[in-house]
Formats: sequence, structure tokens, C-alpha cells
Amino acid sequence: MELAPWAPNPNAPTTETMSPLLLATWSINHPALTAAWPALSTGGTAVDAVESAIRFAESDPRNATVGVGGSPDRDGTVSLDAAIMLSPSRTGAVGSVRRALHPITVARCVMERTPHYLLAGEAADQFAIEQGLETGELLTESSRRRWQEWRASNSITRPIANIEEQNHDTIGVLAIDSNGTLAAGCSTSGLAWKLPGRVGDSPIIGQGLYADPSVGACVCTGHGELAAGICASFLAVETLRHGNSPTDAVRQVLSRIKENYQLTDQDQIGLIVLSHIGHFSTGSLRPGYTTAVRTADRDEAIEPELVLL
Repeated sequence: MELAPWAPNPNAPTTETMSPLLLATWSINHPALTAAWPALSTGGTAVDAVESAIRFAESDPRNATVGVGGSPDRDGTVSLDAAIMLSPSRTGAVGSVRRALHPITVARCVMERTPHYLLAGEAADQFAIEQGLETGELLTESSRRRWQEWRASNSITRPIANIEEQNHDTIGVLAIDSNGTLAAGCSTSGLAWKLPGRVGDSPIIGQGLYADPSVGACVCTGHGELAAGICASFLAVETLRHGNSPTDAVRQVLSRIKENYQLTDQDQIGLIVLSHIGHFSTGSLRPGYTTAVRTADRDEAIEPELVLL
């Protein structure tokens, strides 16, 4: 798809009251939106809603892809990544944290309390402690058993698992509040059985998430290496900037992935693209991906608007 020549966005944000909106990757994250919606629907901020929804997912040990109980790496250790973004100048992220119970909150502290955008590893965990944030053991007995079962039945050289509803790898959340402010966030334990030290697209601005308040926002889920190589979220928002629709942006990202990778049956990417005026679209490489939606009159899980393969 050819992009239209760049021009200033004719739909600049206004001071008019907007209808709040919450979106999350995967229908399994619908309860997270339910938890965050009451505050957002009564005047709360988009950034608070994103953090609240993601914290809910991070706190659920039954969610094997985020926070406590997340999937271990090849060696049986859980490490987490997260990012939050309001604009190119207001971003925060953490990578490879092993003690922070809520990496999305650590990421927000990086954004609001430091001059940096990304902290990683032991230093990020230490930063969380210095900020008075919760730390603890991330590996649960359930996740330990899953890892042991995988070790018993798979080669240690095969770290990637199928990505599906019960075994995805990210919660990505987009929000618009009543003031028209956009926010985006991601949190993940990464691909199950990943190589130790692997960091995917989720905490990298322009890859797992991107937000420009005058244009729109995007979050991705799935095999992070596919999103990383084409800067998927940035590409989606830039497609909007050229005057294209959210559906056009979804198609552009998925097509670019197909053009640049030799895809296998295991490869999956899902994404949500949201314009700054509240229009959105969803898509995926393959069937199986779903999106959770919460507005004043919608409370549901939806199939992707576009499935490429």
C-alpha cells in the first residue's frame, strides 16, 4: 500500500469532551478493562487507566504471560518487560526485571521521575526498591511445573511456544479519556522458554507500542521479533499521520511483516491501532487473536477486522 504524502493532521485534538475508550490485546484481558473502567468512565485519566488495567493482569498468577506467574525462560527464571507512553517525550520502560511485581508501575516511575526512558536488569529492580515499589518472587509453583513439563518434553534449543489465547505473550492497552488524552502500555513475561536475557518488542518505543497525541497509538502482541524488525507500532502511527485509516494502518503493518519474513505456522502478530479521535481497528497475521473493548456502550471481545493469512 502506498502512503499518501505527509501533511499536517487536519483532525487536531480539540477541547471537546470525548467518550472514554479502553482496548486490550486478547479477550483473556477483559477483566483487566473491567477493573480499570469505573475510574476512566467517571473522569479518570488515560494513563491511570492503562496502568490500572495492566496492574490487574500483572497481579493475576493465573495469567501465564504477565507479572507474577509469568512464563519462565529456558533456565526457569521469570523476567518481565513493560512500557508506558503518552507521547514521544513522555515515555518510560523497564526490561529484564526479576523482582518488581508491577513492572508497568516501575515504567511509569521511569517516565515521571527520571530523565531516562529505559532501565534494565538488576538496576531496574533496584530502582523499583528505591521508589518504594513492591518486589517479590515472580516464579509460582504453577509456572515452575509448566517449565518442568516443557523441559521434559522439548529440546532446550526450542524456546518458542505457539502464541494463542491461553499462551500469548503480552497485554497491550490503549486508552482515551474524556479530555481526549491518549495513553498506551505493554507488559509481558516474554515468549515462554525464551533464551535468558531475551528482550522483545514490548518495552521498546516504536516496536511494541507507540503514541502520538496528535495522531494516534498502537500496541502489538505476538512474536516480538517480527514487530521489532519493522518498528511495527511506529509504522502504524505514521500510516495514520499520512491520512490513512486505522484499518489501512493494520494492513500496512501486517503486509510489511509478510514481505520481510519467512513466516512459519507458529508466527503470530496481533495489533490494535487507535486514532486520536477514537476510531480503531484490529488485525492479526493468523486467526485466533482477539481484542477486548470497553466503552460506554460496548463491553465485549471482538475478532480482528483484518486477518492477513
